[in-house]
This record gives sequence, structure tokens and C-alpha cells, in this order.
Amino acid sequence: MKICTTLCMLLPMVLVMMMSCSFITIMAVTESHIPITLDGPFKPVTRRFDPSLRRGSDDLPMTHPRLRKNVTLNFPEQIALAISSPSSMWVSWVTGDAQIGLNVTPVDPASVGSEVWYGKESGKYTSVGKGDSVVYSQLYPFEGLWNYTSGIIHHVKLEGLEPGTRYYYKCGDSSIPAMSQERFFETFPEPSANNYPARIAVIGDLGLTRNSSSTIDHLIHNDPSMILMVGDLTYANQYLTTGGKGASCYSCSFPDAPIRETYQPRWDGWGRFMEPLTSEVPMMVIEGNHEIEPQAGKISFKSYLTRFAVPAEESGSKSNFYYSFDAGGIHFIMLGAYVDYNSTGAQFAWLKQDLQKIDRSVTPWLVAAWHPPWYNSYASHYQEFECMRLEMEEILYQYRVDIVFNGHVHAYERMNRVYNYKLDPCAPIYITVGDGGNIEKVDVDHADDPGKCPSPGDNIPEFGGVCKSNFSTGPAKGNFCWNKQPEWSAFRESSFGHGILEAVNSTYALWTWHRNEDNYKENAVGDQIYIVRQPELCKKDFKHFRFYKMRFASAIPFCRNSSICAWRT
Repeated sequence: MKICTTLCMLLPMVLVMMMSCSFITIMAVTESHIPITLDGPFKPVTRRFDPSLRRGSDDLPMTHPRLRKNVTLNFPEQIALAISSPSSMWVSWVTGDAQIGLNVTPVDPASVGSEVWYGKESGKYTSVGKGDSVVYSQLYPFEGLWNYTSGIIHHVKLEGLEPGTRYYYKCGDSSIPAMSQERFFETFPEPSANNYPARIAVIGDLGLTRNSSSTIDHLIHNDPSMILMVGDLTYANQYLTTGGKGASCYSCSFPDAPIRETYQPRWDGWGRFMEPLTSEVPMMVIEGNHEIEPQAGKISFKSYLTRFAVPAEESGSKSNFYYSFDAGGIHFIMLGAYVDYNSTGAQFAWLKQDLQKIDRSVTPWLVAAWHPPWYNSYASHYQEFECMRLEMEEILYQYRVDIVFNGHVHAYERMNRVYNYKLDPCAPIYITVGDGGNIEKVDVDHADDPGKCPSPGDNIPEFGGVCKSNFSTGPAKGNFCWNKQPEWSAFRESSFGHGILEAVNSTYALWTWHRNEDNYKENAVGDQIYIVRQPELCKKDFKHFRFYKMRFASAIPFCRNSSICAWRT
């Protein structure tokens, strides 16, 4: 068995062969060895920022072809899909013109109907779904600031869908008539330990820059079946209400602004920018700090709450700030970092109830996402949400969350399995992907770099308390920052890009980080690893760790095609 495992894992060539090795049949050997989490914990690695590259790029102008409105009258635009349940899908879109100026008058949302025609054959629509519509306003009670009121935002839930099925659809109002062109989507297979989405794209802090364009073009090339958007979508709040040029540092460029203004038409431009993708691939979002957008009457998050349909009610949540959903054999938990996360609050009570209902024999994989990372070795946002970690980390560890995705920090970082700042084989793999391409530029300074450790008062969260930690053990004993890359930080790199998660079976998932600078390089990856679940090891009894590590390490790779390899036990 040991000889077989070594050969299967290490041969650096592509070859198809059949041979018996105990109970395992070798189907193929990969071109090169892709590491697995069982090889870890890994020695920390830093890939320094390439000084020949620019740290950022300007926002796309509203006149850019990908941001301009290309429909007339009340025809639908900004079409987007979102998962409601394994048998239902949200379809959302916008009709009419938004208004911006000193005085705006909201239109009647009921003036245009909300219909979706759909069926299993192109051009043959056997069902019609109807839904609701709404208009929102962004109002500023300050002299000279422009107000905004949106077009009509429509949300229709299509129910009774068959799993694993392609549907063709049009949306709009047939009475005008003003219906969209035909689009299609595919439902996911029934939740099961044997059914998984093909490729899940993970993006954070996207924005609307030329880097954002590169990210989305690269992502489309990778053909995702779902998008996980972990906060900070448009960066509309990097502008004054009158538009003009956006700023990489708002407070630096607009120190006299009476409120954190937003230029809301950027939301409409972002919806058009994303439509070629989101009209055929469901996008699941969670709020970030750039979605707060305060306005008159102490109202916030109005754009986020109005524009996106999420399965809050379907998952037992009373808030669109946190919810859960299934995608095949993966259960996703989306948490809100900018609403109450205390253990005595409503979100925590919902989280506990949601975790208790999970059947890991049906959805073996448990993935969580929220915007700001708990584990982050960059100077930017260092320990910013320590309070949230102290409230919620224990319950996520108790229920054995497998992977956590975060944004916020504009760089890439993958952690070793870590719990309470200590390496732990049963803790989640935390991955930060807050570098979709936004105008604030990529982060390059690490908290452990000489002279780069922030003071405990530097990174104050927009929501929640301040719970900065000094460490009592390890390389950071008695200090606020480590004096070298922390042992829990496996790999970090300052670059823009996106990630793809491919769950192969109930044990193995392939994670690949794609950098924008590699967009035109064949089969290039910035980081890649197989994440391995170890349910037997991580029940409660740790004494058999060595036995289970040997057992799972004997998994044999086989190639589904020339670039994607899976694993079987």
C-alpha cells in the first residue's frame, strides 16, 4: 500500500494505466503533484508583490460599453439569478430609468409587471411566474448633495423546478409588451453526498475597474456554475453624489464631505456589467462595508437590501443580512458582519438552529462566508473583526465547518487549519479573496513586515466593538503582531483575481486561485490545493489521527480531463 501510494501521488507525468494496488485501481496520474491539506500544516510562504505591476487601475467610466444602458423604455436589464432552494430560483431585473438630482420623484413600482416565462425547450415556455417589484431612494439632507431614486426592481421566484435541469426563460411585462431576450439557467442536482456543482467561483471586493473587467473575463473563461460574492460589490461609495472621478481613498479625496456619499448610478452600471454572467449563472451575495451607504433617517444598506433576492425566508432567517442554502452536497452559510453577531443576538440564534438542522450525510461539505476575515496577516484590517471571531468561532468549529471564504483585505491569503490562532487538524481552512479588482488597490504590506505592524487603534470596524488581542504563546508572545509570517498563514500573495472551488466527492474538493496576470497563460494557476474532509478524525476522539491520515493519504488521483483532476478513496 505504501509503495502504491507513493507512486500514485508523485509520478510527474500523464499516463493512463490499469493496475491493482490493494483495493484501489489507478485510473491516471496527474501531470504534477497537487498538494492536499493532509500534507500540511504547510510552512508559510509569501509571494511578494511584483513591482513591475500596477497596484490598481481607474474605475470604468459610466460611458463604457459594458456599463451603458442598452435597452429602451421598460425592457428588462441588469438580469440576475439567485438560488432560492434546490427546486426554486430567483430571477431579478430592473426596468425604467433611475433619477438623480436635487429633487427626484419615485415612480410607481406597480406600473410595470413582473413576469417570467420559462420552460425546458428553447422558445417553448410552459410556465409563467409572477412576483413583486419595488423602488428605493438614496436621500441626503445636505445642501448641494444629489438624491437618487431607482428604476423598478423586479423579483420573481420560480418554484417547482426539477433538479439538474436546463430551463429557458424570458422576463419582463408581456402586457406592454416588453420582454427580454431568451436566457437559460441550469438547476443544481438534489442535495446528496454524490452530487455537486461543477465549479463555484468565489470573488470579493470586485468594483468596476479595468482589473474588475479582467477578473470577470477570466472567470467567464473558467465557466462557473455558481458565483459566491463575499461583499463589497460596486464601490459606489467611492464617489460624490454628483459623480465625477472615483477615489481610491475617500477620506483623503473628500475630507469635507458631510456624509459618506454614494453615486448610485454605479449600482446600475455594475448590474449591466455583470448581466452577461448573472443572467445565466446564479450569484449569491453577502454584504460588505461598502454596502452600508448611510443616508437620511439613519437608513443604511438600502441598495443591497433592495437589489438582491436571497433565500433568507427559505432558510429560516428573518434578515437578508444572513441566510443559508444548499448547492448539491454543499451547505453554504452566509453571515453578516455588519449586523449584530453577538451570541445573545438573533443572527447567532439563527446560526445555531441552522447548524443543528444540517444532515452531513446529505450535504457533507459545510462552507461559510462573510466579508471581513478573522485570520489575516496583512497590515490592512489586521484583527479588525476580532470581536466577531470571539463570538462565533467556537460554534463554527464545533459543527466542523470545512472552508471559510472572506474578502475585505485586498490580497489573497490561504490559511492552514486554524482555531483560536492555533493549528488544529479539525478547524476550517480560511481563504481570503478580497482582491476582485476594486479602486482601492491591492494590499501589499504585511503586519509582520518591519515597521508595518498597525497600532491597535488603526483598524476600527464600521460595526461592532474593538477586541484587539495580544498573544500569550508562539512567535507573537506578548505582542500585538507576529514577528514573522504566522504559522497559520500557509500562502499569501498581493494580486487581483478570483477562485474556483470544485467539490469532487464527500471527501475531496479542489481549490484553485486564478490571478489576473495569468489570464492569457494556458492552465496557469496562482495557488492550488485539494481540501480534504476528515470526519472520522474530527468527531471527538483524536487518538487515531495517524491512522486516518494514512488512510486518506492513500487516495488516488484520476484525471477527468487534461487540466482538472479529482480524487477518490
